[in-house]
Amino acid sequence: MKKLLAIFSVLALLLLGACSAGGSKETSGDSKDVNTITIWAWDPNFNIKALEIAKEAYKSTDAKLKVNVVNMAQADIVQKLNTSLSSGTTKGLPNIVLIEDYRSQSFLKAYPDMFKDVTSSFKADDFASYKVAAGTYNGKNYGVPFDTGVTGLYVRKDYLQKAGYTVDDLQNIDWNQYIEIGKKVKAATGKDMLTQDPKDLGLIRMMIQSSGSWYSKKDGSAPDLAGNESLKEAFKTYKALMDAKIVKPISDWSQFVAGFNKGDVASVPTGNWITPSIKAEASQSGKWAIVPLPKQAGVPNSVNASNLGGSSWYVLNIPGKEKAADFLAKTFGSNVDFYQDIVKQIGAIGTYKAASKSEAYNAPDPFFNNQKTIHDFAGWTEKIPQVNYGLNTYAIEDILAVSAQNYLKGKDLDQVLKDAQTQAEQQVK
Repeated sequence: MKKLLAIFSVLALLLLGACSAGGSKETSGDSKDVNTITIWAWDPNFNIKALEIAKEAYKSTDAKLKVNVVNMAQADIVQKLNTSLSSGTTKGLPNIVLIEDYRSQSFLKAYPDMFKDVTSSFKADDFASYKVAAGTYNGKNYGVPFDTGVTGLYVRKDYLQKAGYTVDDLQNIDWNQYIEIGKKVKAATGKDMLTQDPKDLGLIRMMIQSSGSWYSKKDGSAPDLAGNESLKEAFKTYKALMDAKIVKPISDWSQFVAGFNKGDVASVPTGNWITPSIKAEASQSGKWAIVPLPKQAGVPNSVNASNLGGSSWYVLNIPGKEKAADFLAKTFGSNVDFYQDIVKQIGAIGTYKAASKSEAYNAPDPFFNNQKTIHDFAGWTEKIPQVNYGLNTYAIEDILAVSAQNYLKGKDLDQVLKDAQTQAEQQVK
């Protein structure tokens, strides 16, 4: 009996070891002969649609490759990636995953061995430098750039006209000028200049990046709040907008869209991805134009260009990585015709420089009085200052959302930012 128990114990240990090996990192083996790759992304009308177009484009390279596209909420992708990668298993993970640029550095630093180096899969110089930087870690490229979050100022020409302005009057202005124009528009039309959700500091993000600044220092780790002149100026502008009573308060995305679709605001400062939502209200065709985003007043290096949002593609370091990298290289990494197709079909603007010279990028848009909107956005993309989004964009922004309200209630600005700096240093180590 003792011998039988010993034999069973050995067998059990061997079986346990086999099971354990099956659940560990699956980063070895020849991945060039796979016939299927899986991709995780969100937004069926934008990112998922772009992938479907990419699948068709790649068939001329490898018609046998099956590309399985999974639509998943961004929050779920972030959670699943963190759960799996922190546990050391890649079972169930995709070959390619879409990651928002604001989050990419935190993933790359936390799990540097789990993402494939794709430096040789595309030419970084062929893309906007600010976009490439978001997916670069320790001098290597891990992210294949996708959409630009290049910003613009969408304006209602009819409201401006009632206040005595033309679109030309809003070209390359600063935020102080914007506020003065907003006051006159409000007086002439009764319309607010913009909407604002107090929980969303996207407006602050746009302002500080236009000056080459961010919530963290250039190392992407140490908080940079107290003494950050660009952030201080952004807070001043934020308060000035509120004090001018030209802001319509909102609390969610649907109210944001309703604000301009219902004609309640005269302008929308945001990323180019809002264009389809602007155009959704067909009755407003011909009433809108897009001009460069205002720059920061009093910040010498600020420019009339910035970014809000945007994502890139990352290859997981698991079997299938070679095919996955090749799929991205032949589509998002180098294919001008593909970029023309996604502009025509879904209005997605990439940061691939060669695409900006294509026919689709220079086509007039009837909704905007035949303004070459894609061409304009592409030009502004090249002017966006490069910053390091770092590891803690959203964690720091949670702190700053409270700080902004304290400032609006009368607390000294320098003290507000000093307190935020202290809190950030305690929380994001």
